[in-house]
Amino acid sequence: MLHEILLSLSGQPSPLFATAGKETSSQDDFPLLSPPEKALLGSIAHLSQLHAQLRERTSQISSSHVSVICRSVSTTIVTVHLGEFQKKILEVEKAILSEDSLYVGGYGIVPLSTIVRKFAPWTRRLEWLREVVQFIYPQSKDPRRLHGCTGAALIDYLRAGLQTGYADIKDMAVQLVTAAETAWMKQLSMWLLYGNLPMYGKEDFFVQEDINTEEDDIQFNMHIDLLPKFVAEQTAGSILFIGKSLNHIRSKRKTSVGISTAPVTLYQEHIEQLAGLKSPISSSKLTTAVDWIRLSLSQSTLSKLLPVPKILETLTLLHDFFLLGRGEFAVALVSHADKRIEESRRRAAGGRTPALDGLIIKEGDVMTSLAHTWAELFSIQKEEDPADEELELARELLRLSISDRKIGRAMTPSHGSSAVPEISRVSFEDILFPTPTYLTAQIRAPLDLFLSSSDIATYSKIHSYLLGIRRAQIRLGDLWKRTSLRRNYPTPWGPPRSNKPFGQNRLKASRERDNIRTKQMRPIWATASACLFVLSEVGSFFQGEVVHESWQHLREWIQGSRSSTGSAPSSRPGTAGSMKAQRQSRVPSPDRASSRPTSQAGPTMGRNDPEALTTAHRRHLSMVIQSLFLTDVPFTSVLRALLTSVDRFVALVIRLETIQRNMDLETDEGVVDALVDYAQEEREIWNELQATHGDVTSGIEDLVASLRDIDDRRSGEGPGLSTNPAHGLAGRGNRPDTDTGLIGHYVPRQPAGVDRLLMKLDFGSLRSAGGMAIAPGLANLH
Repeated sequence: MLHEILLSLSGQPSPLFATAGKETSSQDDFPLLSPPEKALLGSIAHLSQLHAQLRERTSQISSSHVSVICRSVSTTIVTVHLGEFQKKILEVEKAILSEDSLYVGGYGIVPLSTIVRKFAPWTRRLEWLREVVQFIYPQSKDPRRLHGCTGAALIDYLRAGLQTGYADIKDMAVQLVTAAETAWMKQLSMWLLYGNLPMYGKEDFFVQEDINTEEDDIQFNMHIDLLPKFVAEQTAGSILFIGKSLNHIRSKRKTSVGISTAPVTLYQEHIEQLAGLKSPISSSKLTTAVDWIRLSLSQSTLSKLLPVPKILETLTLLHDFFLLGRGEFAVALVSHADKRIEESRRRAAGGRTPALDGLIIKEGDVMTSLAHTWAELFSIQKEEDPADEELELARELLRLSISDRKIGRAMTPSHGSSAVPEISRVSFEDILFPTPTYLTAQIRAPLDLFLSSSDIATYSKIHSYLLGIRRAQIRLGDLWKRTSLRRNYPTPWGPPRSNKPFGQNRLKASRERDNIRTKQMRPIWATASACLFVLSEVGSFFQGEVVHESWQHLREWIQGSRSSTGSAPSSRPGTAGSMKAQRQSRVPSPDRASSRPTSQAGPTMGRNDPEALTTAHRRHLSMVIQSLFLTDVPFTSVLRALLTSVDRFVALVIRLETIQRNMDLETDEGVVDALVDYAQEEREIWNELQATHGDVTSGIEDLVASLRDIDDRRSGEGPGLSTNPAHGLAGRGNRPDTDTGLIGHYVPRQPAGVDRLLMKLDFGSLRSAGGMAIAPGLANLH
């Protein structure tokens, strides 16, 4: 019987334990066993079943699981813990055969209780191991876990298992955590040292290839669900950046000049940094090691691959053209886009007066508009001025297209503390043209290490948003240039024709007609003036207080010095001439790096670190998005509706001018078009214009009300934005973020609150109510 018990504990099937495990009476099977003995055999049977189940499940995991980490933990369970259990069985068997007095009593009797007592601690241990195995490969058919758990989830589970009150369970958890983290560190080392994804189990690594990329170079992205919780967000972003940089260097080594050799001399120091991490890995020590490697690589190779002047040049390009820093670009683009739309309408109308309904714009029309814009910007340069290299670069890199393949495809997600907030889904891409258009930039290597496709997509959305506001301002302002709408045009007859009865009658009829039109147009002009005032103040706040000031703050941080004698920046958009001095002063100052305290003498932390610049840029972009209220769905919805109403309002006013001019020709000169009833069209246009006038007025009221709502929500938080530059991704739990401890990390500028914009709108309404003509009709909004 003892031999049968020991064999069963070793994982062999036994009829003895199968009978003892039955709930029914087994007196007929083994009449010599007493009830206490059967109860003791029940615990032995449970232990035997646990051992057999563990052997079976770990064999399945070690042979078929996709995660190398899970396989490593499964193998450790078999070789270490089940191996110790097998040694314990052999130890007990050897003691019984040698008649050890601890096991064998008088007359050679071995008490069953003694054997049960010797194996009692293993029940708790094997049960815990069974929980680990079930977590790796659950028996339940949960559709979310058809392929078992991930390596990151297993590491998090085992590290949580360290917080136990049993010393033996803690020791087992430490051994399993060591095995899991060792396997994970092997994967991490391949990426950190060579820029290669792990050869085995790369599906379980948190860095993945972007299989949907349409570019020639391989793109990588980060999967947060495959990242262990002890890895900080900023550290994960640094790991991604280091691997991408090494992969880029290796792929371009044969074709590029200046990066023909990788920093092999630093590999040994990098290996020593990783080898110094002991399990369980400390989050702070891992961050220190990764930062050491990143800064060492930045100072040796990336400083040549991604120099600060090159990064600053790219950021300046994005600010000047995507964020409308160069005001003439937006004016020229809107002007030529409107001309192409007008030409398309006239062609579709067959030479007659174009209809108001929008047309489908072709790709050629969009490309032609941008080409004419570049031609106009180059034409306004003077011969004595130096060549505008930024304009040449913009013409080479920027593309305006109706295709959204690159915008709509899966983007490389921003990492960690530099994650860009979600932008409202309200679309502004179809304001410039009736068909949605996208301004994009070709990011060439090696700048793709600094800017991802998601960053360009974000800039494209901001560009459409700001350009929509600027276009409405331009179109409303152009109404005052139409002479026939504002005064009598052409000039009324004078002597001698006006002295005759016919001339006097005509002058009288003309005055009566003009007086009627003037009274009808007065509320139209008041609404146009009020809307132009509101949009101008909102646009000035966005362009001056948010975009310009934030960019100046970022540029000064990159250069490492604050301007002490600069004049106060203007809220008006810049031009090529006004920004010459700024571009001449954009050479970065020498690096003012601060030493990072580490256990060894390592590299220093500075603003010339490309990964630190990437993080700073994305924090700046995140702050700009929030300050422009692009994350506020109610505000963007109200603004989009107002811009649509303004567009229709301007089109109706222009259409009314054309109809009235034709009516005057028909009445005064006898030029009659038998195919068109201008009087009927004028009545229809006036009805539509009255309705649109009400929509614009309501839109202004809703816009101001939405701004007040934003101010109320953010009243207790300054500008309403997070002051913590190290905000992480949602859903990451209590993961530590050591980024706040970086020396010299970038803190975005906090723009002024919404109350400043509301004060300007209130002041404008008071001046309007007091008889001033700045914003007639706006006083009724408050």
